[in-house]
Amino acid sequence: MQNKTIKTVLAGLTYKEIEEFILNIGEPGFRAKQLQQWIYRKPAVEFDQMTNLSKDFRKKLNETAVISDTKIIQKLVGKDGTLKYLIKYPDGKRVETVLMSYEKRTNLTACVSTQIGCAVGCTFCATAKKGFVRNLTAREIVQQIITIQQDSGLKVTNLVFMGQGEPLLNYNETTKAIKIINEELEIGMRRITVSTCGIVPNIYKLTELNRQLILALSLHAPDHELRKKLMPIENKYPLPDVIEALKYFVKKTGRRITIEYILIKGINDHPEHAHKVNNLLTDLKYNINLIPFNPVEGCDFKRPSSERIKKFKEILEKASKKVTVRLERGTDISAACGQLNGIFNNSPDKLMFK
Repeated sequence: MQNKTIKTVLAGLTYKEIEEFILNIGEPGFRAKQLQQWIYRKPAVEFDQMTNLSKDFRKKLNETAVISDTKIIQKLVGKDGTLKYLIKYPDGKRVETVLMSYEKRTNLTACVSTQIGCAVGCTFCATAKKGFVRNLTAREIVQQIITIQQDSGLKVTNLVFMGQGEPLLNYNETTKAIKIINEELEIGMRRITVSTCGIVPNIYKLTELNRQLILALSLHAPDHELRKKLMPIENKYPLPDVIEALKYFVKKTGRRITIEYILIKGINDHPEHAHKVNNLLTDLKYNINLIPFNPVEGCDFKRPSSERIKKFKEILEKASKKVTVRLERGTDISAACGQLNGIFNNSPDKLMFK
């Protein structure tokens, strides 16, 4: 029996890699620019949509390549317009990606995943309950954006690495994906945010790349004892070491850090916690993003009252820092911070999110 030809997946390739593919199938190099435009800037779903290419060339492409090999298993639309996708890769593994839009803003923000599952084990996060499955490749990370652009017909303008997984525990593939996203999808570095729970060695490595991206720290507690209860990673990378790494990042890049802090009722939302946050971050150039806890199945944590959130915010603002409360998006479809974890029953055709 003759082996089926393995087709080249084009989404996620750099321009140089696209050019190499074009030359290998006997086509002139200028075709690479045409393909790049259709894959990353349009974006096309199939080759026959590429109307400025000859029929013979499109036929050759259909025989030798595919634009993407991911499949949307399910799409949910939130009441605020947030889109959540469950995307399947060829090995059968699934990941979630979210597309958010905002009233009176032209920005379209994609929240992408870097791992299937997560090994960090934060107690307030649905992904952590799934455990770690595997890292995503740079191509698989980029394909999330291509897939949602193809489906929605919308152009992603901003990107946050805040989906499933810890980006800096998949450092090489994440940074490679960022380079492709910046150069091929033309999303500016200043519109890309990488969130980390504090993987100290790789914060230093990211600093040396000197990319003008936004680095966000998932803080969630102002001291070692509380943080290690909420985030076991604190045992490996304690706060003093994390803060030193962040100061180094600021000094070398000139970029301000974003501090993310999930507010959990009765756990980390007391005024004394706010004062401790101010003391911890002294001499660090930063903004703070407060995130009221989002419900997670199997987790007993609760969201603080509006008054509690307001008081916490006021104390932080006394340190003359910019403090915002994150606008809630997609909570009704479990697409908000900490909620990503596709749950499905034994039948792959009957998937559901909870």
